[in-house]
Amino acid sequence: MLNKKFNTVILASASPRRLDILQSASINPTIIIPKCTEILPENIEMQDAVMFLALKKALWAEEYIKEKELEYKKSLIIAADTVVYYNKIIGKPKDKSDAFDILNTLRSNVHYVATGVALINTLSYEKRGFCDVTKVFFKDYSDEELKAYLETDEPYDKAGAYAIQGTFSKYIDHIEGDLNNVIGLPLYKTLEEINKL
Repeated sequence: MLNKKFNTVILASASPRRLDILQSASINPTIIIPKCTEILPENIEMQDAVMFLALKKALWAEEYIKEKELEYKKSLIIAADTVVYYNKIIGKPKDKSDAFDILNTLRSNVHYVATGVALINTLSYEKRGFCDVTKVFFKDYSDEELKAYLETDEPYDKAGAYAIQGTFSKYIDHIEGDLNNVIGLPLYKTLEEINKL
């Protein structure tokens, strides 16, 4: 499907989870890691925040291709950004103490995970963006269980300080929405939007 429309698919992300999701759909992208700041405007809403950052990453990759004069004229750029929301936007933890505070707050509660996706067709310069939101319901867990989890490498490069597909999955009661969205890329919605390009 994608091979007929684009010579190359570019994933503007360093996330191995997003790469895994695309590869599960037989899409093997070229990786370009955006080197742009992720500073958000003040008082920005959750959905706007992730779409803002996803577009910023996609535009950075587009400019990088032009500057380096790479032969990606008929390419698709995919960029995404994911945040957790519970009373405020929660990104990746700064350290172990921050991760503890985040997961202590989310314990026995319901929160939202939003992923913004930006798509750029480098031939037509057409751009599309969307946001998908999933509700995540956490079980209760003890301080000892939480501290043991924080001794693993899993929490520290993930929004909300947990990996729903990892060892933390036993503390998930249920979700309402797309699991892949929580992992980092809502695959089916992304493929739908690509088909509209």
